[in-house]
Amino acid sequence: MRLNADFTRFACVTPEDYRWVASPSAGVERMMLDRIGDEVARATSLVRYAPNTQFDPHTHGGGEEILVLEGVFADEYGRYAAGSYLRNPIGTGHTPKIGDEGALILVKLHQFDQNDELQLAVPAHRLPWQPDRRPGISYKMLHTFKQERVSLEHWEAGQAIEYPVLTGGLELFVLEGALSDGDREYTAGSWCRYPSGMALTLTAGKNGVQMYLKRGHLPPVQETSA
Repeated sequence: MRLNADFTRFACVTPEDYRWVASPSAGVERMMLDRIGDEVARATSLVRYAPNTQFDPHTHGGGEEILVLEGVFADEYGRYAAGSYLRNPIGTGHTPKIGDEGALILVKLHQFDQNDELQLAVPAHRLPWQPDRRPGISYKMLHTFKQERVSLEHWEAGQAIEYPVLTGGLELFVLEGALSDGDREYTAGSWCRYPSGMALTLTAGKNGVQMYLKRGHLPPVQETSA
């Protein structure tokens, strides 16, 4: 399967586009955002667990990054409430087992640098917002490695940020409020991926925006000779 697999092009999925599909584990559904591969894949997805469900034991051959959006995600190592951020490096494994609350997560698979070996379980919902050097913006830094940056950000209403050239691209998931890129407004639940090398201006909506932001992780645009 190849879904939004050209990383030189803009890609977006909004809640109106959601099409949930069953996973191999009963009670677990996926909304695929981008994907290269079949059951084992480089993938970005929303995964929805019904209450009292379990996903099969598995090893992360390419690493796993999770942001818990709703409910409580759990495995044999702990319970992680909405707002938790998890990183499971290449070679780690676990068995997700969800309780009465159910869970909705944003998950990225097979997207780790081979040398990024830090395992994390960050209770980001408990962390204070930090003021950014840019007025009207606060953030919670979740992870950095080489040029990759992962954060939660809150922008006040109407706040606009210009990115003259995106080095390593930018990917976002709107958690609350809305965000515009000049062509379209993206409400809560929207996922957007902007390629490396693109110029971009993002503007928070009338009620501001809170979002997951990942920067510097996409491949550079390959130049071709004439």
